[in-house]
Amino acid sequence: MFLRRKLQRLNRTGIQPLPSPPDYFAVFEETPRPWLDPERLRQKFLDLSAAVHPDRVHQLDSPERAKAHERYVLLNVAYQCLSRHRDRVRHLLELESGERPEEISRVPAELVNLFMEIGRELREAEKLHLEKTKTTSPLLQVQLFERAQKQVERLQQLRDTLRTLNEKAEADLRLADREWTEATAGADRKALLPPLRELQHRLGYLDKWEAQLHQRILELSI
Repeated sequence: MFLRRKLQRLNRTGIQPLPSPPDYFAVFEETPRPWLDPERLRQKFLDLSAAVHPDRVHQLDSPERAKAHERYVLLNVAYQCLSRHRDRVRHLLELESGERPEEISRVPAELVNLFMEIGRELREAEKLHLEKTKTTSPLLQVQLFERAQKQVERLQQLRDTLRTLNEKAEADLRLADREWTEATAGADRKALLPPLRELQHRLGYLDKWEAQLHQRILELSI
């Protein structure tokens, strides 16, 4: 939704619109594929955005500044999309099918047990955080601090598990990229779309759980 709002704003200006769906790979002159080298993409973004950064174009006339600003926004939106594995794969699927992949609410079978454990620990962390916000007694605050540290340790252990799973997902993504680049015919690549959808689905859950754990750890560490 965020990316679409940015694109709609671009299209209301005089800037030439991107194809629909927009091809953010084309913004960086990259071939659409599941994997992009993070450092290479980052360097491209820095090089391209430097020329249209607001600090570099303030001396231009108003129309040229507006064009530079829209180009700068477009580069940022494209980079946000392509630099995240989940969003990049989703964008690739959108380009291949011509429509946004449907949202899947089903937790992948291999992650169900972890999903249950994370949910349980997040609920415990939320309850503990609420206790902390309501407690004014110094003695009770010390006791809650000790409980919070133990809870944080459990949350950190879950984050370590997620880190391992993310490394596995990244390895699967590299493999999918190799298969993608070796499949030259459209029919060959079409057969690779269902596994990519599953991978994008898995990456989405891992990212969401990582953000939730990070938030609870911050709350309990204050």
